[in-house]
Amino acid sequence: MSKTIQMPALSPTMEEGTLAKWLVKEGDKVSSGDLLAEIETDKATMEFEAVDEGTVAKILVSEGAEGVKVGTVIAIIAEEGEDVAAAAASGGAAPAPKADAVPAKAEAAAPAAKADPVPAKAAAPAAAPAEGRVKASPLARRLAEAKGVDLAAVAGSGPNGRIVKADLDGAAAAPAAAPAAAAPAAAPAPVAAAAQDFGIPHEVIKLNGMRKTIARRLTESKQQVPHIYLTVDIQLDKLLKLRGELNAGLSGRGVKLSVNDLLIKALGVALMQVPECNVQFAGDQMLQFKRADISVAVSIPGGLITPIVTGADIKGVAAISNEMKDLADRAKAGKLQPSEYQGGTASLSNMGMFGIKQFEAVINPPQGMIMAIGAGEKRPFVVDDSLQIATVMSATGSFDHRAIDGADGARLMKAFRELIENPLGMLA
Repeated sequence: MSKTIQMPALSPTMEEGTLAKWLVKEGDKVSSGDLLAEIETDKATMEFEAVDEGTVAKILVSEGAEGVKVGTVIAIIAEEGEDVAAAAASGGAAPAPKADAVPAKAEAAAPAAKADPVPAKAAAPAAAPAEGRVKASPLARRLAEAKGVDLAAVAGSGPNGRIVKADLDGAAAAPAAAPAAAAPAAAPAPVAAAAQDFGIPHEVIKLNGMRKTIARRLTESKQQVPHIYLTVDIQLDKLLKLRGELNAGLSGRGVKLSVNDLLIKALGVALMQVPECNVQFAGDQMLQFKRADISVAVSIPGGLITPIVTGADIKGVAAISNEMKDLADRAKAGKLQPSEYQGGTASLSNMGMFGIKQFEAVINPPQGMIMAIGAGEKRPFVVDDSLQIATVMSATGSFDHRAIDGADGARLMKAFRELIENPLGMLA
């Protein structure tokens, strides 16, 4: 009997993904453990392995298909000895209930394959009352919106009365009031229209999954999380001297510490010294963490990702350096596992390498704080009660005020500054 291959959930929060590339083709024989496809989530591209052996009878979702829902049938595998053509034909009806993710050009032909189980007219009356809303595929909804068609008045020929693209051919436009309900979905259109109206040369760039996730999560963060910002100036000279000495001693081991490696360590230790800031707001309770897992912002093509250095408070700086280099390299290649970028108890974002003096970072929910690091630069600075030239950087902590009081945030900033200005203390 043929087996269906479904879009896998490659992380606990994954709801949909992009089928980036098929590594097999129809007719190929596969065994358990063979790579079938590359799946692009919002943060990484991951390889998907076969669980069963057999022959690829039919590929139902083409390469590059976006927004493929978890659980959608993407391919049919014929078992050993089974007729491949028969498996492909019989499997064609299987993905029908999950047609949300099938590419638009395939959806127009779908009703013919899906018509056998339930007559179209019998299914249609049950569609709306069953769940209090009209059942329709995403493509059908977009077409209905564009045509001004009231979906409630359309009989669906899909499974369980679901409305698909073919059902809209010849459908009458609804009264003007009907499209108003869909207005929020069309909100971005005036922006492009405005650019065209003014004759401004432009290019329309489609958002990838990562950029959509960044937009959604950070919008939610600024709307729902009350941010409080605290800034301190920190003298770096002792830290820079220690870094030079450590690198000289580690040169034979192939380790080269960056300032960022030492800042990760300092933030981890500071969070343990001020545990009131190593927390997460969770509705009517708070989570206080017993370990400092630092999410470090890394810029990659198409967006930003935050790989995690776990237990930064107890790891040595050489271990942090090696781990951070490996995480950053794999992040840029899109090869991180979900466990390596999901979680974390606090974040660190360093824009000093771009010459940014000071900035306020947006909290990465559900975390309770993020440390924003500016550039180290020579400034007039009071050292031992006298005005001298010192290397100074500005650090700004963004805190979730629902979970962290200003005084506790100030204590964390003080501890962070003291550890950097007296760096041997964080290596003890």
